[in-house]
Amino acid sequence: MKKLTITLLFLSWVVKGQNLHEKKDSIKVLDEVLIMNNIKKKIETDMKMNVSVDEFLASSDQISFIKRGAYAWEPLLNNMSTERSTVTIDGMHVFGACTDKMDPITSYVESNNLATIDIKSGQEGGMHGSTIAGSIDLKRKNSPFGRLQKWQGVYQSGFEFNNKQFFNLGNFSFSSNRFVVDGSISYRKAENYYDGNGHEVKHSQFKKFNTSLGIAYKTSELSSIRLDAIFDQAKDVGYPALPMDLWLSRAIITSATYKQLYKKGIIKAWDTKVYFNAIEHYMDDTKRPENLVHMDMPGWSTTYGLLSKLNIKQGDISSEIQLNAYNNRSIAEMRMYPQDRSKQTMFAYSWPWITTSYAGISFNNSWDISKNSQLNFGGSLGLNYNRSKYVEFNWIFHPGSPQEKTRFLPSINANYQLTINQFNFSVGGGYGQRAPSVSEGYGYYIYNSFDRYDYIGNPNLKNEISYEGNASAGFKNKKLSIQAKVNYFHIENYIIGKILSLGSPMNYQSVGVKSYTSLDYATLFNFSLNANYEITNGLHWNGVLTYARGMDNKENNLPFIRPLSYQTSLHYMYKEFGIQTSVNGDLKQINFSPEYGEDKTPAYTIWNLSTDYRINFKKVNATIQVGVENILDEYYSTYADWGNIPRMGRNFFTSLKINF
Repeated sequence: MKKLTITLLFLSWVVKGQNLHEKKDSIKVLDEVLIMNNIKKKIETDMKMNVSVDEFLASSDQISFIKRGAYAWEPLLNNMSTERSTVTIDGMHVFGACTDKMDPITSYVESNNLATIDIKSGQEGGMHGSTIAGSIDLKRKNSPFGRLQKWQGVYQSGFEFNNKQFFNLGNFSFSSNRFVVDGSISYRKAENYYDGNGHEVKHSQFKKFNTSLGIAYKTSELSSIRLDAIFDQAKDVGYPALPMDLWLSRAIITSATYKQLYKKGIIKAWDTKVYFNAIEHYMDDTKRPENLVHMDMPGWSTTYGLLSKLNIKQGDISSEIQLNAYNNRSIAEMRMYPQDRSKQTMFAYSWPWITTSYAGISFNNSWDISKNSQLNFGGSLGLNYNRSKYVEFNWIFHPGSPQEKTRFLPSINANYQLTINQFNFSVGGGYGQRAPSVSEGYGYYIYNSFDRYDYIGNPNLKNEISYEGNASAGFKNKKLSIQAKVNYFHIENYIIGKILSLGSPMNYQSVGVKSYTSLDYATLFNFSLNANYEITNGLHWNGVLTYARGMDNKENNLPFIRPLSYQTSLHYMYKEFGIQTSVNGDLKQINFSPEYGEDKTPAYTIWNLSTDYRINFKKVNATIQVGVENILDEYYSTYADWGNIPRMGRNFFTSLKINF
C-alpha cells in the first residue's frame, strides 16, 4: 500500500474532470444562457452518477469537509471553517439553525434541483457579502424559454449496500415561448453504516425529503418574472461523533425574481430578487440512554432579503454591480432534564435572539486588455448590524458589552490573466474584512464535542482582516492540460477559542470553558496541482494533488488543515459502455493541533471502481451503473472526522437513471 501511495504522488498531477469555477464572461447575457444549459447535467462525478451535494463538492480541489456522521457535512473552503465563507442559494443568504453546525446550507438542497455550483476563492467571492475564504453559490435549475412547447424529465433510483441506503430522485421541466416550470422531488433513507473492520457505526442513519418548484412567465420580449420554492425535511438523523442526534430539521426557502434585458445602451440586464427562508432544527438525545443528563437543543433561523444586480458592458469592459441586503433572526435554546424528563432543571439561550442586518454594495469589472490578457477587479462595502435581545447572557462573561454593534466591512480584489500560446498565467490579490458569526459573538455555552469545551461568544471581538495573494500557471493542448494554483492568506484578529480561567462547564461531559478571542494573526497556505490527459480516444486520465499549511502567530498548527492529499482516476468509454476506477487518499497528518483537540491520523488509500451502460430507445435513454467504493474495505479515519469516527467500509452501489 505504501508503494501504491508513493506511485500515486508522482502520477497525481491532476484534476477531477469537473471545473466548478466558471470564467466571468457569464456577465454577458447570451453567454450566461449557454453556460447554464451546458452544465445542467453535470451535478455528478465520473465515478458515481447519483451523488449527494456533499459528494459533488468533494470533487473540487478547493473544498474539504468536517464529518460528524453520514449526513450534512460541513464544507471547508480553502481549509477554513464556514464562518469564514459565504454559502448562498442563487445568491440568497440562508443561515443554519443549529449551534453545532449540523445543518450547513448545502444540506437544504439536493443534486437533482441544482444546475451548477459556483465556487470563488477569497475576495473574488465577495459579491454576495463579506468573506475571507470565498463563496459557494448553489445555483438551481432554471430552464430557458423556448419557441416550442417541450417537456423533459429525469428519474433516478438506486441502492447502496453498506448502509442500506435507498434513494429516489425525479425532476421535470416544461418550457414554452412564455411559460417555464421546473420541479424536483427526492427521498433518501439510510441505516447505520459499517466501517472497514465490519463494525456497525451506531447513530449514523438518516432520512431526507426534498422538493422544489420554479415557475417563470415572460412578461414581454425582454422581461420575465419567476417564483421559486424549496422545501426540505430531515428526520431521525444520527451523529455518531456527537452526544445527541437530530429529531427534525425543516426548511422553506422562497424567492420572487424580476429580470429585464436591454437591447440598447450599456445596461444589458437587471435582476431583482426578494426572498424569505425559515429553518427549524431540533437536536435531542432521547435515543442516547447512556447520557446522565438529558438535553434538548432546538433552534430557529428566519431571513428576509433583497438582491438586485446590474450587468453593464461598454467596449472591452464588462461590469456587474450588486446590492445585497438581508435581515436574519437566530434563536437557539438549551433545555436540561433529569432522568425523569417530565421535570426540567435548566433553561438557557445558546443564541439569545440575535438579529443580524446587513446591507452592502459590490462590484466586479472585467477588462479585456487584449486578445490574450484580461484584468478583473472589484470590491464591496458592507454595513453589518447585530443586536442581542437577551444581552444579560453576554454580560455574565463580558460585563458591560454593548447590546448592539455596527461594523463596516470593506473589501477589494484584483486579478490579471495572461495567455501565451498554450500557456496561461494569473496573479492577484485581495483585502477584506468579516464580522464575527452569531456563535463567535453571542454564543452561550455551546458544547464542542471535538475538544470537549463549552464555548462562550464575545461581542467585543474585532473584525477579522484578511490580506491574500494568489497565482496560477497552466498548459493545455489537445491531449494534456496541467494547472497549478496557489494562494496565501494573512488574517489579522484571527478568531479562535481560548480557555477561560473563570467559569465552570455546564455540560457534564465538558472539561472546561473557552471564550472566543482574537489572535494577533494567522497564516494559511493552499496549493493544488491538476492534470487531465487523453491517453487514447475514449481513455482519459485525471488527478489532483493538494497541500495546505496553517499556523497561528506563535507558529502553532491551526486545526482542520488537510495534509497532502491525492486523487487519480482512469475513465474508459467504448460505444455505450463505460468503466472508471479511482484511487484517493491522504498522507499522515503530522501538523495537527492538540490544543484544539486534534491528534495524529494515519495515512490511507481508497480504491473505487464503477461501470455503466447506456440504453437508447426512441426519445428515452437510460443509464445503468454498478460500482464499489473502498474495494479493499480499509478501516480509516481522516483528520476531519469529528472524534475520529471511522469512515464507511466497502460499499457496493447500483443506480438507474432515465431521461425522457
